[in-house]
Amino acid sequence: MTGVLDAPGAVQAGLPMLARIYGQPLAEMPADLYIPPDALEVMLDAFEGPLDLLLYLIRKANIDILDIPMAPLTRQYLSYIDSMQVHNLELAAEYLVMAAMLIEIKSRMLLPRPKAAEGEEADDPRAELVRRLMEYEQIKLAAQQLNALDQAGRDFLWVETLVEKCRLKRYPEVRLDDLKDAWLGILRQARLHQHHQIGREELSVREHMGIILRQLQAQGGYVQFEALFDPAMGAPGLVVHFLAMLELARERLVEITQTEAFEPIYVRQACTNRESEVNYGTGNDQAGA
Repeated sequence: MTGVLDAPGAVQAGLPMLARIYGQPLAEMPADLYIPPDALEVMLDAFEGPLDLLLYLIRKANIDILDIPMAPLTRQYLSYIDSMQVHNLELAAEYLVMAAMLIEIKSRMLLPRPKAAEGEEADDPRAELVRRLMEYEQIKLAAQQLNALDQAGRDFLWVETLVEKCRLKRYPEVRLDDLKDAWLGILRQARLHQHHQIGREELSVREHMGIILRQLQAQGGYVQFEALFDPAMGAPGLVVHFLAMLELARERLVEITQTEAFEPIYVRQACTNRESEVNYGTGNDQAGA
């Protein structure tokens, strides 16, 4: 039944008309008119999603978001879901997903937690939910701040005026910060056009073989592997020194031994011929590094 209010027509007809139904005036309310109790219902709270609803429940109860009591929060959330379903209102699937997530977190908090190692905190089942709520609250506050700014067409209107342009063109003043930024930009461009040449150092494997043999003789012919390498040589020198060590082992001039697994490695001189040392010390075999 639909009614259209028509007060002027009622005055003209001399009847206290309340409404007009199918073109006929209605002078009094029907005696058998029934209005269901839930015919008029006002929804004061509108939520944009499950996180918005959870944030509303938390702030309404004045709860610390970092220490959420899951039992009452889950109960209130499920109560809201049930009320929406009772009134046959369309409920988005994300609300049901959040309900399942709250029940899971509540169940995990009821179970005994494994002991954490020393210096580590035990995993909190609420951590992911708290992170999402805090991010959502920050975004919501930022949106409210943007909405509070003046907007054209809502808070003010644009007014176009015709203004005669000045003949003298005015340029903006140059600040000290502007000069600083311009100079830093020039320096960045200069760095992009720099040229860097890499020199090639000539290193001799034979020379390093002689160095290793002399080190072994000076220390009794039995030295720990790491003691034969000097970090001051640099990466190229260490590589050539290691190649010289492998070459000496291949020619059976040194022996690399180890008492057992995971024990220190030692290098022992297998040949004490002075002539071989001199030959390796004056060789011309070069390795580029």
